Amino acid sequence: MTKIIAGLREIAPTYDALVCDVWGVLHNGHSAFADACAALKTFKENHGPVILLTNAPRPVSDVEELFVKKYGVPLDCYDTIVTSGVATRDDLVERTKSHRLAMLHLGPERDSGIFGGLNIDTVDVEQAEIVLCSGLYDDDTETPADYAPLLEKMKARELTMICANPDWVVQRGGKLVYCAGAVANEYEKIGGQVIYYGKPKTAIYDYVRTAAKGAKNLLAIGDGMHTDIKGANAAGIDALFIADGVHGEDVAEMTERHLGELFAKAGVQAKAAMRALVW
Repeated sequence: MTKIIAGLREIAPTYDALVCDVWGVLHNGHSAFADACAALKTFKENHGPVILLTNAPRPVSDVEELFVKKYGVPLDCYDTIVTSGVATRDDLVERTKSHRLAMLHLGPERDSGIFGGLNIDTVDVEQAEIVLCSGLYDDDTETPADYAPLLEKMKARELTMICANPDWVVQRGGKLVYCAGAVANEYEKIGGQVIYYGKPKTAIYDYVRTAAKGAKNLLAIGDGMHTDIKGANAAGIDALFIADGVHGEDVAEMTERHLGELFAKAGVQAKAAMRALVW
């Protein structure tokens, strides 16, 4: 049974490190959640390291720049950041050691830091050896359905897609926008091969455990059942579910019974839950 708590302080002493999601927990795509940031800082000062784990398809430096310039997330509320973009870049580094790679980048230009400086030529689908999907070209107006013709061309050439962000949707302000995971899912539906980096795939938690520097009792905090909570479950890490995130409309009532039904439907479990992250 999931315990509903009023604040992180109720369970913090049990853990010596936090693994916290970013989008939907620390900010909403427009501005930071001050109480959430303060809660992480308090844990960091009194209990142990805070690792931010995000499916952002970007290098850590790009994520931190957004924190400072756009969202207002204070840099002193965490110790380190692990991104799906870092794991994706490691894959691309290996692929480009022996030859120059012809790659279709399916996603916005702002994500090009994933492969910046590597032995890669960005090409169209007819010349590509592989596809990197970091998102939609215009996630303000497009949906995965808009990519059906391109996905068919990719499948006809049997191109493998590397998905740098397994999230299907994310909150931006009060709106849900589609992510790379939704496009990758459509590609899999027509038989396309996809390699995923980020939550809920367990490989990303190897990066997390390295960043935790020996901490044994980790708590994962997140708002995505199919990414944050599922990933934590697969990695053997306790989970704290944040209800007022991507699943906000589904959590009609904050009761143990209702949450149990939602978790059972998603095939996940969480040790505790709260509406928003506060100390």
